[in-house]
Amino acid sequence: MSIFKACDIRGTYGKELTDQISYKIGRAVGTLLKEKHIIVGGDLRPSTQILKPAVIKGLIHSGCDVIDIGIVPTPVFYFAIKQLSADGGVQVTGSHNPPPDNGMKIVLGKNPITPEEIKKIQSLVESENFATGNGKIELRNVVNDYKNYIKGLFEPENLTIAVDAGNGCWWEIAPDVLQKMGYKVIKLFCQPDGTFPNRSPNPAVYKNLKAIQNLVKTNNIDMAVAYDGDGDRAIFIDEKGSIVTTDIAIVLYIKLLLQQHKNIPVVYDIKCSQIVRDEIINNGGTPIMEKSGHAFIKSTFLKTNAIFAGEISGHYFFKNIGGDDGLFATLMMAKIIQEKGPLSQQIAKIPVYATSPDIRIPVNNPERILTKIENYYPAEMVNKLDGIRIQFEHGWALIRKSVTEPIITMRFEGKTQTDLKNIKSEIFSLIPDIPTIDNE
Repeated sequence: MSIFKACDIRGTYGKELTDQISYKIGRAVGTLLKEKHIIVGGDLRPSTQILKPAVIKGLIHSGCDVIDIGIVPTPVFYFAIKQLSADGGVQVTGSHNPPPDNGMKIVLGKNPITPEEIKKIQSLVESENFATGNGKIELRNVVNDYKNYIKGLFEPENLTIAVDAGNGCWWEIAPDVLQKMGYKVIKLFCQPDGTFPNRSPNPAVYKNLKAIQNLVKTNNIDMAVAYDGDGDRAIFIDEKGSIVTTDIAIVLYIKLLLQQHKNIPVVYDIKCSQIVRDEIINNGGTPIMEKSGHAFIKSTFLKTNAIFAGEISGHYFFKNIGGDDGLFATLMMAKIIQEKGPLSQQIAKIPVYATSPDIRIPVNNPERILTKIENYYPAEMVNKLDGIRIQFEHGWALIRKSVTEPIITMRFEGKTQTDLKNIKSEIFSLIPDIPTIDNE
């Protein structure tokens, strides 16, 4: 079934993802957790109001006791699991996906869900070999507890912050916390609407940030932040209205966090710019590369006791909270400004390498292409963590195959535009039977 991904469950509501399937997923999770206490939350999407009760029903019928925390950002869901000492949880959310989609983020025990556990859930859904029981449900409001917790981690600051909630789950919590801490807040798209009428719920697609950029350019604002639909991703805008790329945001966090901690692991996404690894080393940290995907990054972050982890999509993981949280990331970025000055000035000091976007190419035999490229280069240049990553003297190439479609995805970086062009040309010369992309 296509809805079962490596790190979560996602699909189009009414097609791949229905209330019947959601009920079975609840039964499956309940079967795996065996009569435990489970947190269930959800986002603002209209379909969540149908899918979330179905999940709860499935959990109860499998013998689990459910604590329903209502409509909350995903970071509040993670907070509730810890705060209430729950055994796991299900957050019904489409995250950054388009409005017709929905999905589920699942926690089994204390660690991020693994691809193997997702497969177990899928197998149980398909076999319907569920445990049976008679659990109960309790309603609990954890929002005020979360607000008090997050405020207690920071000293109040005197900055002006623009908040683009994208009509998503941070619509009330983020502005309220920031205002009560002393920040002046200018709100954009802070009305709750799970149809996302003003922009896509994915702020990591930079064309979705035009409105918040214009707001910064026409107001005296120190920083702006745009959240995704469920609030675990954050993308930042500097005081001049320029987007802070996720690579650069990761570097800014690294520079702050490694000031007082040396020889400590920092985890980063395989798709990140080389500047991330370079700056981890330059600032006394130990770089650990991990494959893309929230669960993979978080798992390695926890296993290595890393001080920080960054994912190219805008997930930032911090040791002192044990995970990712878009609002916490915002407060950390505000701390950086307070301690080190305007973002634009700090960014100007960081080298920028030439990086391509992801290039998706339909192919008949993805495995053949990956094998051909791998065999061409010496083993010491090849990293097989996720697809194959070829490390050149002045850059790298990443070639991955899709698990759902007959395509390969390529991403390139060079220290200069010339380096980038040369690396792309070399890789494409090895596979002349696929189309070249001259304008990427």
